[in-house]
Amino acid sequence: MARIVGGLGTSHVPIIGRTIEAGKQSEVGFAPFFDAYGPVHQWLDKVKPDVAIVFYNDHGLNFALDNMPTFAMGVAGEYHNADEGWGEPEPRVFKGSDALSWHIVQSLIEDDFDISVCGEMLFDHAGTTALDLLYPGHNIPVATIPVVINAVQPPLPKPSRCYAFGQAFGRAVASFPGDLKVLIVGSGGLSHELGVFGKINESFDRLTMEKIVDDPSYLAALSNDEVVDLAGAQGLELMTWLAMRGAVSGPVNIVNSIYHAPISHTGGAMMLLEPETGA
Repeated sequence: MARIVGGLGTSHVPIIGRTIEAGKQSEVGFAPFFDAYGPVHQWLDKVKPDVAIVFYNDHGLNFALDNMPTFAMGVAGEYHNADEGWGEPEPRVFKGSDALSWHIVQSLIEDDFDISVCGEMLFDHAGTTALDLLYPGHNIPVATIPVVINAVQPPLPKPSRCYAFGQAFGRAVASFPGDLKVLIVGSGGLSHELGVFGKINESFDRLTMEKIVDDPSYLAALSNDEVVDLAGAQGLELMTWLAMRGAVSGPVNIVNSIYHAPISHTGGAMMLLEPETGA
């Protein structure tokens, strides 16, 4: 049977990916953020997940403001990156897991989540940055399932709905008959707001990292307006962390975590969790 071996929440601002591409992780002011991934890499070497399910918000690569699904998921055998407006990136191919993807889609429908299903899907920086942090050197050994949560254009899913969405993923993975180890990734946030001054709310970010471990229902009970007020308009990317924690159900242990502000115009964070039963 498939099983979830861990969950990772991480920031994905473009400067992280550009720093990785330039090989300057030790030279930037937020070097401790990269250093914190050392124990994560050790954990990955030990656990060796087969699949990474990545919750993130699309940045216009697949969906425009006039066509924005609440939840969308890829079911392809492979995914490609593409230009997000900064120039053509180095072409990359990310292996999919179509059998698990289709199983999850059917399970979600039975669980009352009518998800948008994408036979083709471009993988943007929110997904590629998370995987590059996990697996340095563009050597991505895991199959990938991209899952987009709308954190951009109203009407937006409530935090409680995103948490329940993640829980449905947890049930779907557990019912898959194949022997797979699955890592759940929530790529986004924490507090930030695009604009001249931006917005970083360190106290709320630290509260988020505390509650996501022991009391995720506290965060799920917030309204979208409350999240925006506390964390900024783009702080709605917190939804990806909630979906991740919903999938990684029950008590968890922290493998490693860090909060570093600022990273660009955001409160940057990373947290790797594993079920208390162990990986």
